[in-house]
Amino acid sequence: MLPNKRVFGTTRSGSLLPWLGIAFVVIVFDQVSKVAITQNFAYGESRAITSFFNLVLVYNKGAAFSFLATGTGWQRYLFTGLGIVAALFIVYLLKRHAGQRLFSCALSLVLGGAIGNVIDRVLYGHVIDFLDVHVHHWHWPAFNIADSAICIGAILFILDELRRVGK
Repeated sequence: MLPNKRVFGTTRSGSLLPWLGIAFVVIVFDQVSKVAITQNFAYGESRAITSFFNLVLVYNKGAAFSFLATGTGWQRYLFTGLGIVAALFIVYLLKRHAGQRLFSCALSLVLGGAIGNVIDRVLYGHVIDFLDVHVHHWHWPAFNIADSAICIGAILFILDELRRVGK
């Protein structure tokens, strides 16, 4: 079998570069969108885009769904450290599994999202969130491009696992 021949959506050998490229694109889109929002919105300002979607500038000192956001500041360092450790582990996994396309794509999205939010924590001490989805008066917690990439990556992990189980 040739070294790069595809077998069930994988290759026997794979380069790390395309996967790091995907992560880089996520980071760029995430950071550019956050700069645009902070330059055009005051903190807490909200603008309706559709009947179910707003742009709003909020800061999250915690993790997902503002978990631990009311802490005294220690959580900034905890979540920054966790993000860095996760990023290093993901790069390790990408090196080992670069030929597994769906799995590596999922890892790349999670990597880009994790680094995007780590950048915020290092630079500002909080994560900048601005996407606000709602139904009537019920709002999901605001999120950002990095969070979206992480969620899409998680969905791809599930699809990849279902695909493996189905073989």
